[in-house]
Amino acid sequence: MMNQFTKLLLVIILSANFFGCSQKTSNQNEKPNVLLIIVDDQGYADFEPFENHSPEISTPNMNRLAEAGTVFTEAYTTAPVCSPSRAGLMTGKNQFRWDEKASWGPGLPDNVKTIAEYLKEAGYTTARIGKADFGTNYHKFDVREYPLNHGYDYFLGFSAHAHDYWLTSEEIADRTPDPNGTSAHLGPLMENKGYKSYPDDEYLTDIFTNEAIKYLKSEKDAPFFLTLAYNSVHHIIHEVPQKYLDKYQVEPIHNYEPDSMETFNNQKPGSYSAYYEKYTRLGAIQDEDMRKFYLANLDCLDDNIGRVLDALNEQGLDQETMIIFVSDNGGSPLTGAKNAPLSAGKYSLWEGGIRVPMAISWPGKVKAGKVETNYVSTTDILPTISNAAGIELTDETIDGIDLLHPNQDRVLVWRWGNTWAVRKGNWKLTNTNEQWGKGRPSDFYIKPISDDLSLKLFNLSDDPGERDNLALTMPEKVKELENAYNNWLEENSRKY
Repeated sequence: MMNQFTKLLLVIILSANFFGCSQKTSNQNEKPNVLLIIVDDQGYADFEPFENHSPEISTPNMNRLAEAGTVFTEAYTTAPVCSPSRAGLMTGKNQFRWDEKASWGPGLPDNVKTIAEYLKEAGYTTARIGKADFGTNYHKFDVREYPLNHGYDYFLGFSAHAHDYWLTSEEIADRTPDPNGTSAHLGPLMENKGYKSYPDDEYLTDIFTNEAIKYLKSEKDAPFFLTLAYNSVHHIIHEVPQKYLDKYQVEPIHNYEPDSMETFNNQKPGSYSAYYEKYTRLGAIQDEDMRKFYLANLDCLDDNIGRVLDALNEQGLDQETMIIFVSDNGGSPLTGAKNAPLSAGKYSLWEGGIRVPMAISWPGKVKAGKVETNYVSTTDILPTISNAAGIELTDETIDGIDLLHPNQDRVLVWRWGNTWAVRKGNWKLTNTNEQWGKGRPSDFYIKPISDDLSLKLFNLSDDPGERDNLALTMPEKVKELENAYNNWLEENSRKY
């Protein structure tokens, strides 16, 4: 017979084993934290994890993400500019489902759910830091497009295409005749239902990182979803801390000053829009210097991403956090970005406008160091996160699938104004023309083979740069893809 001491010892051992097994099962079933990092206008060739990146690029912290997870070499956004592409990303749907004009301003309908709403319903705490842009209803708190009204518990950032990197004080906004443009925007950041002002010597990319780290360190009783939406490397690209300008040996340009009589392109003298317009076109800054400013801005962005990754590690969150990194569209022809070997860039449906850097890491779940060559879409981000969080999606109009299970025969479609494109397998058909926004494109821009709306067919496995138009020699393939596009539109013409 067992004596009392032996019985007690056995109870302790069994209890320890029971609770140990119970804890292990709990950890296996826990929902991961999710960190979604969105950057702005990064060039396809300006992502070091890609094998054929530009040789002057150095993004060691983006490399850390790649080494810890999987990189996608054929990841697509749903539009070649920020507002509609972010709508598609956040909803898992092609935004032209509800935006019939396929415009810059799709907005966010009340009955189209976002990633944040799905996760909040599943018990997540949610926060967005940085850029919030659905192309309409800017600078307003009481609209669907404002983050607090589509699933976020906390928001700090701005509601527009762009924001000055330095000028975030209330004082500068009070002195500026036009502080609230859609791109030419400065002054205090929006924070929840009010504003937060910063000294004009604090840099916006640093501010967003500081606030993200503060959020990561805060006490939370639930898994978190943090969207960190940097506006780097969007214009105005020359605004970078001095140490990065020194590194790339480029002279600084003075910051905007409201009392200046500087004007440009018939803008009001002393207006911020005059300053913004002048320095977002090639002319005041020439090509080589624009590239140096871009590299400096990108270098600063990468350092900040590294600070966020370090904070995750320091807080012991790295092993239980899914991280997704993506650019909102292709590199801009105006900022000095490079998209080689892809044609064109932001503003068009050529590959350079819609194929972007993307990576995902999730320790123990996503293969480390893998390069995924199957094509995927940013609409896939919502289903991927939902699956990880154990959320069953019942909305049949979601266009995305799980990033971890790509389908090389799926049909992807795009609409952008009067241009469109479709991809199935290695084949892409498009009527897109050449677009680059304001002024002229930089010397680093790869000019497309066509500037008209004729049909163009490409085999992207052999010709990612879209240099060999096969439309005339393969009319049956043209018809097949044209039918695939038209069938998609017919089947998905639901009104929202």
